[in-house]
Amino acid sequence: MSGSLKDRTVLVVGRGSGIARAVTLAARDAGASVVAAGRNRAGLETAYRDEPGVAADTVDLTDERSIEQLGERLGTVDHVVSTASARARGRLAELDRDEVRSSFDTKVIGPLMLAKHLAPRMGDDGSITIFSGVAAAKLAVGTMAVAITNGAADVLARSLALELAPIRVNAISPGVVDTGAWDEFGDQTKSAYFDMISSRNPARRIGTATEIADGVLFAMTSPFLTGTTLHIDGGEPLT
Repeated sequence: MSGSLKDRTVLVVGRGSGIARAVTLAARDAGASVVAAGRNRAGLETAYRDEPGVAADTVDLTDERSIEQLGERLGTVDHVVSTASARARGRLAELDRDEVRSSFDTKVIGPLMLAKHLAPRMGDDGSITIFSGVAAAKLAVGTMAVAITNGAADVLARSLALELAPIRVNAISPGVVDTGAWDEFGDQTKSAYFDMISSRNPARRIGTATEIADGVLFAMTSPFLTGTTLHIDGGEPLT
């Protein structure tokens, strides 16, 4: 990393756990003042209550006015990271239109509106980092809606990098990472899925939230990196 986050303001949009939390604490530990924002401000305040250097705020990525108001409260910001997502899994016949729309709205249109309202508040050395995902690189039956959303996020990062230059814009594409997002499958199903992925990908294991956060910090602090997607996925698309 050749840039520095010391005395910079970093906005992290997402929950108070998993990848968002790892990114928030990594940026704070690198010297930044971090604002963690999401729909549940009270939950974020509780999550970061014992973490100095982290403030909580409110934003709804499906509401443009909410994004605009967050920008007004922040005043200026140096780096923006959006980790938010909404799941829309299932085969074609099972897909719900509203769930697909929510997925796209949260992971593509929301970051687009973040860029619209926050880029004017950033200096030329600022950056925006959004999230794609391994489903865009490795197609599979049952993850079509996830794949098209992540694919759109990849294109959004490149498009914003061109239009907002010299502000840098990149995407992070994680593979399967052990966060609370998989707990809904139950312990047995989750364990079997993790074992299957671990036996198949070249890294031979599941990723961690800390490894993804390291990639985000690299994107934020690398002044010659823009318009790209960093694939931090254990080589999963190769299998």
